[in-house]
Amino acid sequence: MHLRTRIGRLALTALALVTATASLPPAAAADDRDGRHRPSGGGLSAVIRYTEYGIPHILAKDYANLGFGTGWAQAADQVCTLADGFVTLRGERSRYFGDDAAPDGSLSSAGRNLSSDLFFRGVRDAGTVEKLLARPAPAGPGREVQDLMRGWAAGYNAWLKQNRITDPACKGAVWVGPVTTLDVAARGFALAVLGGQGRGVDGITAAQPPGATATRTVARTAQSPEPADAGRAARELFASESADMGSNAVAFRGSTTANGRGLLLGNPHYPWQGGRRFWQSQQTIPGELNVSGGSLLGSATISIGHNSKVAWSHTVATGVTLNLHQLTLDPADPTAYLVDGRPERMTPRTVTVPVRDGSPVSRTQWWTRYGPVVTSLGSTLPLPWTTSTAYALNDPNAVNLRASDTALGFSKARDTEGVLDALRRTQGIPWVNTIAADADGHSLFTQSQVLPRITDELAQRCSTPLGRATYPAAGLAVLDGSRGDCALGSDPEALQPGIFGPSAMPTLKDAPYAENSNDSAWLANADQPLTGYPRVFGTVGTPRSLRTRGAVEDVTAMARKGGLTVTDLQRQQFANRAPAGDLAAADAAAACAALPGGSAVGSDGSAVDVSQACAVLKGWDRTVDTGSRGALLFDRFWRRLVATVPAAELWKVPFSPADPVRTPNTLNTASPGLARALADAVGELRKAGIALDSPLGEHQFVVRDGKHIPVHGGTEALGIWNKIEPAWNPADGGYTEVAHGSSYVQAVGWDGGRCPVARTLLTYAQSSNPQSPYFSDQTGLYSAERWVNSRFCEKDILTSPGLRVVWARERR
Repeated sequence: MHLRTRIGRLALTALALVTATASLPPAAAADDRDGRHRPSGGGLSAVIRYTEYGIPHILAKDYANLGFGTGWAQAADQVCTLADGFVTLRGERSRYFGDDAAPDGSLSSAGRNLSSDLFFRGVRDAGTVEKLLARPAPAGPGREVQDLMRGWAAGYNAWLKQNRITDPACKGAVWVGPVTTLDVAARGFALAVLGGQGRGVDGITAAQPPGATATRTVARTAQSPEPADAGRAARELFASESADMGSNAVAFRGSTTANGRGLLLGNPHYPWQGGRRFWQSQQTIPGELNVSGGSLLGSATISIGHNSKVAWSHTVATGVTLNLHQLTLDPADPTAYLVDGRPERMTPRTVTVPVRDGSPVSRTQWWTRYGPVVTSLGSTLPLPWTTSTAYALNDPNAVNLRASDTALGFSKARDTEGVLDALRRTQGIPWVNTIAADADGHSLFTQSQVLPRITDELAQRCSTPLGRATYPAAGLAVLDGSRGDCALGSDPEALQPGIFGPSAMPTLKDAPYAENSNDSAWLANADQPLTGYPRVFGTVGTPRSLRTRGAVEDVTAMARKGGLTVTDLQRQQFANRAPAGDLAAADAAAACAALPGGSAVGSDGSAVDVSQACAVLKGWDRTVDTGSRGALLFDRFWRRLVATVPAAELWKVPFSPADPVRTPNTLNTASPGLARALADAVGELRKAGIALDSPLGEHQFVVRDGKHIPVHGGTEALGIWNKIEPAWNPADGGYTEVAHGSSYVQAVGWDGGRCPVARTLLTYAQSSNPQSPYFSDQTGLYSAERWVNSRFCEKDILTSPGLRVVWARERR
């Protein structure tokens, strides 16, 4: 770039900065009575500086204006995805898309639009979110967060008013329109209850009492699940390996690094499509706030990120954010339940939902002192409402609208102690752990969640027979709702009744490393195990996932080597080592070579020549890089093996709590399931026309703009740090799309200067609009294992070769 051009650009940007910091209109009035119930106004504005890959750096004079810039910039990249979510939150999916269609699952577990609408319309009709907004801080959201939400709505609306939608997903759609502060807050509520009420939407909206004519049928056919079956179902329901969200994160203490300062690598595994995507930005209020990172769509704060002094990430925690109360019903009235022998009537809430091409649908939901009546959790845990028994779902996050306050507290923190202080003050995190490192060399892991206050003593004393199975198996407590002495109680330091206070949270400070890969807090550091917490937080002394085992091996070795830098974090992210391959590939290859005649019998009873597979497995490099030959074969074989062979039969050396990272081990090659899984995998690939030794990237890819982009990484079962859960479509060439996996990745450190040393990557890119230049650019970077150098300091922003300045403002 010519010097004159560069000088001219800097002068233009400097003028914009002066405008932003000195001439922006004042924020709207603090009284937001109008803004909560109709599109926001107030003459807000912000300066947005775009650098490479469409990353916006939003500069504003206060929180309302910062929210405005954030809402504007998110709409520019994600208007259709955001608008679809607002249709969900208003309970209007059936009106626009039909009652039988399925939502994208980003805001609840609802199986179809009608149940989603009945739930969210019920939340709105009850005024749930308005009541939470009205709670004084710290029990409710603080003024700064409310200003951010109000500004976000105004920014989204201003973008809609001033721009033409080009995304074919919603171009010209009647369901795209302005939003209110209430809509923005409702999105935060939906995310908060995702693991509680959101997990039980179908069961809440389907719950109906046994009627006079149906009573005999219900009494005869509806039965509570057998405890053993319920334990298995609950374990599957809450299993991290089958969830559509996960993560890895590690913080290193200064004693392990090259310069004595901390390091943090965050690798959240989130959906690649829909409303739970991350979106990257920097938010700056001069002299008040300066933070960069990824936000969940619709959020006005940074969810995972860093400032100049501290960096943090999250991993989905094992804490069970709901519990059940088993109700003993009044024999004369199935809508009344007994507490200490006295009947209490349930509260009916009738909800009406408009339906496209049909009459409105009305359903009554039934509420108790504990929460809504629910008749199932997931598809495998029925909770029938009979003439004698019903179940109520308690979700403490249904009165928690504080997550944005926690995130803002992180954004302002100056060290890991500041992160802990934000958690103590706001107590707003619903379902994740927090891992952090700072420029002074501190590391932190904490499982600070809003959890129902289920102590082991309470579970022992008050569990029903069902709860005595589900609590040990999965941490799901089912308490006797007929006893007043089985109430959850309260910790004095808790911001709301019925939850644990901050001192109960499993926390590890200043360990050489602190790591989590979605197992419990127990092995956040294998040399300093955390114990003593109730079962509702997670397990102690139980087998770890292969991803946890591989991660602990890797980060332990890194910490012991020492001298670590951000480059080492980048190397770890894309090492793509397959722990399952290290444990089992050689034995599998040897067992393959020993098969008589090189043949194995598949699950359909047919003989398959697997002799070629033996050499492929033996020669595989045990990684899931795009060029790895044999990775795809092992992947398809291993998925079948672990799905059909019980864990106790899979390994010769069983799990030992004394050696949890290295056990179980040694593949049991005598298991008949091994040969069968191998035959099935070989037969499947041959039928699809895929060579057994094809490079992984030829058959694991995404299509963007008509181009195949190879994707490295691998599935949960293989134990890959760089987790990718792709969708198998052999007719089109193999894995042809990614459902969820590595998303907003950041590697952050410090070198003593004013600017952090940060490398980031948003794997699926900033925009879901195929017309945008930022639709797949970072996906190409991800494929090539390249990173984005964070432009955090002003000098780096202003010298970006792709710098583009937008002054976003309301126009009346």
